[in-house]
Amino acid sequence: MTKKINKLQDQKKAGLLPKSRTGINGLDEITEGGLPVGRPTLICGSAGCGKTLMSIEFIVRGALIYNEPGVFMAFEEKADELAVNVASLGFDLNQLIEDKLIRIDHVHIERSEIEETGEYDLEGLFIRLGYAIDSIGAKRVVLDTIENLFAGLDNQTVLRSEIRRLFQWLKEKGVTAIITGERGDNSLTRQGLEEYVSDCVILLENRISNQISTRLLRIVKYRGSVHGTNEYPFLIDEDGISVLPVTSLQLDSAVSTESISSGIASLDTMLGGAGFYKGSSILISGTAGTGKTSIASSFANANCLDGKKCIYFAFEESPHQIIRNMRSIGIDLNNHIKSGLLEFHASRPTLHGLEMHLVAIHKNIKRFKPDIVVLDPVTNLITVGSVSEVKSMLIRLVDYLQNEGITVMFTALSLNNTFNEQTDEGISSLVDAWLLIRDIESNGERNRGLYVMKSRGMGHSNQIREFIIADEGLELVDVYLGPDGVLVGSAREAHILREQTGQALHGQAVSRKDREISRKRKLLEAKIAGLQTEFESVEEELNKVYLEEELKHKIQEDNRREMIEKRKSIKAKK
Repeated sequence: MTKKINKLQDQKKAGLLPKSRTGINGLDEITEGGLPVGRPTLICGSAGCGKTLMSIEFIVRGALIYNEPGVFMAFEEKADELAVNVASLGFDLNQLIEDKLIRIDHVHIERSEIEETGEYDLEGLFIRLGYAIDSIGAKRVVLDTIENLFAGLDNQTVLRSEIRRLFQWLKEKGVTAIITGERGDNSLTRQGLEEYVSDCVILLENRISNQISTRLLRIVKYRGSVHGTNEYPFLIDEDGISVLPVTSLQLDSAVSTESISSGIASLDTMLGGAGFYKGSSILISGTAGTGKTSIASSFANANCLDGKKCIYFAFEESPHQIIRNMRSIGIDLNNHIKSGLLEFHASRPTLHGLEMHLVAIHKNIKRFKPDIVVLDPVTNLITVGSVSEVKSMLIRLVDYLQNEGITVMFTALSLNNTFNEQTDEGISSLVDAWLLIRDIESNGERNRGLYVMKSRGMGHSNQIREFIIADEGLELVDVYLGPDGVLVGSAREAHILREQTGQALHGQAVSRKDREISRKRKLLEAKIAGLQTEFESVEEELNKVYLEEELKHKIQEDNRREMIEKRKSIKAKK
C-alpha cells in the first residue's frame, strides 16, 4: 500500500495522471497503467458484452492484488446472484465479503415510485454509497448499471444535472469509480450524457460475423493520458478477462544467432548444418498427406528431448490422433506430455472468431511460457475469416512471438500442387524459413519431394530431396537424375540397384585384369631372373677368358724379362 501511495505521489510530481491498475490481463497495457485514480470511468456496451464481469473483476483484483477494498452497487442483480455468476471466473465473492475486502449493495429502483418533479435528486444514494465506502475504507467503486438509477426520468435538465452531480460526488470522495451503461441507438449510452462527463470511456462490443462471436474493446477517450486507440479482442473464461493489445507491437524485437534442430538431421544439413534460428518463424506447406504434421511433430519431439517446452495448437486433429499417428513412425509425444514439456490445445477454428483464437493462443503462451509453438494447420482458419484477415492475425502473432524470442512453426495446406493464395499471400511472406513438400508422381507411384524455398540469414540447399516417412522416423535422401528427369521411389531404388550391379561387375572385371597383370608380371619377372642368370654365366665365362689372357700375358712378360737378365749376365762373364 505504501509503495502504491509513493508511486501516485511520484506520478503527481512528474505531472502525470495517477492511475490505478485494474489487474485485468492486457487492459493495463492498453491504458498504459490502468484507470484514472479518483475519477469516474464509463464502461458501456450492449447486453452480453461483459460490462458487469469487467467491473466486478476490477473490484476483486483491486482487493486481492492491490489491497484496495471496493464497493459494488448493483441496480439489477442481487449479491447472491452476482456471487453465482462470477464463481465460474474463480471469484469467491462471499469470502471477500466476509473478509471485508469488498461490499456488495443491491439498490432496487421502482419506476412507478418515481414522480416527475424537479425535486428528484440522488441524496439518498449518496448517503447509502458513502456509508458503504466508509465501512470498509473502499478505494474502488462500481455502479452497475446507471440506466436503472434514472429509470422513468424524462426531464433532461434534471437528468443532466444529477449525472454531473453523481460524477462530481465520486470525484470528491476520491474513489476510482466505474459506471456501467447500456449502449444507446445513436450514442454510447442511452442518455447520451455519461460519456461526456466521464474522464475515461471504454466501449465493449460483442460482434457477430459469419455466425462467429468476437468480443472487442475500444478506449473511446481517456482525459490526460495517452492510450491505445484500436479495437482489441478480449476473452472471458475461467481465469477472468484477458485483453490482447495486439496492434501495439512494433518491429524492434531482438534476434538470436543461436540455432535449434529441425528434428531431421538431413534437413539440418540442407539448412547449413545447424537447423533454424531460435525465435524465427517457419512454414511447412504442402498438399494433403505430404507429412506436414509429421515434420511439425518431429520438430516438437526433438526440442522436447533437448529440454525445451513446446505448445502445440491443433486445428484439424485431436491430440490422441496425433500421438497415435506419430507413434507409428517412432515418435512418442506422450512422454513429453507426462514430463510437462509438451502441451496440446486442439479445437475447430469455428469455436471462436480469429481475434478470439489469437487471444486464446496469446493467453496459453503467456501461461505456459514455451520455447516452441506449433500451429497445425493455419489454413483451416480460412473457415472463420478471409485470407487478409488470417494474414493480419498471423502478423500480430508472429510479431508477439518474435518479441518473446519464441520459435514458431506453421503448417499450411496447398491445393492442386500449386502455390495456393491461402499459403502464398497469407503466410509465406511473413515467415523466416519456408519448406515446401510436393507430390512427385512417376513410375506409377506417388512420392514426396522437399524444397527449402527460403531461409533468411543462412545458407541453404537449393536442391530437392526425396522426403521419406518410415517406421524409424523421417529422412531426406538425395534424388537421382535419370534420362527422364528426377528419379524417386522404386525408380530411384532400381537406379541404385543398377548402379550397384554395374559397380560389382566393373569391380569383378577390374579384379580379373589385376590378376592377369599379376601373372604376367610374375612371368616377366621370372624371365628377367633367367636372363639375369644367363648374363651372369656369360659374364663369368668372359671374365675367365679375360683373366686367363691376363695371366698368360703376365707370365710371358715375366719370362721375357728373365731371359733378358740371363743374357746380360753371360756377357758380363765374358
